[in-house]
Amino acid sequence: MAFALQVLIDGLSLGSFYALAALGIGLLFGVLKLINFAHGAFITFGAYALILPSAATEATLGIGALPAIPLVILIVGVVVALALLSEFAVFRPLRDSSPATLMVGSFALGFVIQNLIIMIYGGRPKAVGLWSDLSAGVTLMEGVSVPKLQLIIIGVTISLMLALVFFLKKTRWGIHMRAAAEDFRMARMLGVKADLVIMLAVAISGMLAAAVSLLYVVQTGILDFRMGVPMMLFAFIATVVGGMGSLVGAVAGGFAVGMLSILLQTFLPSDIRAYRDVFVFLVVIVVLLMRPQGLFLSSAVRERV
Repeated sequence: MAFALQVLIDGLSLGSFYALAALGIGLLFGVLKLINFAHGAFITFGAYALILPSAATEATLGIGALPAIPLVILIVGVVVALALLSEFAVFRPLRDSSPATLMVGSFALGFVIQNLIIMIYGGRPKAVGLWSDLSAGVTLMEGVSVPKLQLIIIGVTISLMLALVFFLKKTRWGIHMRAAAEDFRMARMLGVKADLVIMLAVAISGMLAAAVSLLYVVQTGILDFRMGVPMMLFAFIATVVGGMGSLVGAVAGGFAVGMLSILLQTFLPSDIRAYRDVFVFLVVIVVLLMRPQGLFLSSAVRERV
């Protein structure tokens, strides 16, 4: 029982990262039909915004030295501003282009942001001590002690998902966003302000990226200009497995991929444990062969099918 609970907490904690990142990707895909490969660069940018530019291995905190609430607000503001700037400078001019063109544009944008980070901060990984007291253990039951941070990650993820559900279902602009995701052209004909809906989707995606940035830095204590790439890759896989265009599917896919990774890390023989991700991708291939449309279908996709 204790061992199972430990594995469950570890899986939910890792799955929370993938679920939050997948939500950001799935939200933009639902409205813009854009697979935003720059989302990983947004996560990296938010993490590096914590420190002062320095080539040293040991990073010096800049705004990261602020109290928690002002720090969270500033990091969210920085990442949202970057996301909105990306929408104005890249995504909006390409809005009427093909999905492939939009995808290539987002990939190029991510590459530009990543190299700007290298130019400003250097390419060496940096150690950052942020909210180190959250690594203290919490005893859930006899034989099960988990870091406080893991419980916070799960709690923050659930809270953000519930807030997003409330926004999408109970607010005017959330309903407009859902309408745009169902049929963007028809929503515009019915009076939905397309530019504002897109800006809201981009801003919310930026907020989710900022949340991943902060939680990931606190957990790992390391900054690396490549840190957002594997997160984005697994989040994209989670989005595809869950079902493109389905936010429920993005969340379910994120938690499923996270839990699968932890289970493989736990039960694979030690000599092949380093190749865990290979087995994750093999399982993903099997799932997609059995259900190419993903685990969940958005209502718009279901109608077309």
